[in-house]
Amino acid sequence: MAVLAVQHIRRMRGGAQGQLMLGADGHAYVVKFQNNPQHLRVLANEFLATRLALAAGLTAPEAELVEVSQWLIDNTPELEMDLGRSRVRCRAGLQFGSRYVGGLMPGQVVDYLPEEQMCEVRNLREFAGILALDKWTGNANGRQAVFTRRQRERRYRAVFIDFGYCFHAGEWIFEDVPLRGVYYRNDVYRSITGWEAFEPWLSRMEAMPDEAVWAAANEVPPEWYGGDLAEMEALVEKLLIRRGRIREWIQAFGKSDRRPFPNWGMPGHATHPGWNDAHLRASIVERVM
Repeated sequence: MAVLAVQHIRRMRGGAQGQLMLGADGHAYVVKFQNNPQHLRVLANEFLATRLALAAGLTAPEAELVEVSQWLIDNTPELEMDLGRSRVRCRAGLQFGSRYVGGLMPGQVVDYLPEEQMCEVRNLREFAGILALDKWTGNANGRQAVFTRRQRERRYRAVFIDFGYCFHAGEWIFEDVPLRGVYYRNDVYRSITGWEAFEPWLSRMEAMPDEAVWAAANEVPPEWYGGDLAEMEALVEKLLIRRGRIREWIQAFGKSDRRPFPNWGMPGHATHPGWNDAHLRASIVERVM
């Protein structure tokens, strides 16, 4: 069942020109429209990749179908897309909605933390898990996260947002470039000392049942990818095959000039990652068998 949008709140930042809207269920959603400037398939990517992240146990907002009526668009001047030389009205119908992190309480959500606070993030270890997810889904953009805390809490919790460029946005291809799909700050990876740091999320992805991936894909409205079921089926088949190569792409990132895992293999010592290719292959085979 789709959530009916009942009120526009404000425009959001970002290339997809999302809109913050209130749903009939009382929750606020960041809504991305079918005729956004990036691509129609961005909606399908957001929904499918978010569902996979949640299935792996990662912290991401709930993904919902949001119905935006023609009446609401006609009576809300702000519901339009800026295409540079022209502006067009948002398209009515089913849109992608991401539950707004932190709700509507001001001051509880930030998109940047200084280093001392970043090191105290409650779920800092999950940056290893979302790295695995982004490598699996071929995220062609940098990893986005926001940080939230409740009133009277001192420490923040990371929430991973914006999955629109998974599967290379509208192209639905996989270009496995080491520095794509990663967070821009190395301090979130500093505590990674071995493959155990990626657990339990990495193993959950490698062993995710075929039917779970198919079920998530089947929930995506066909109008979000032009109704081409063969294209969606091909995407899912590629995802199922890619489960067994996630470690390979993490390894490529670890070996990059960025040196994201300085303590790999030697806890407490700043050393370049000591990757063992034979151990890597054996570990992959063991987990996908």
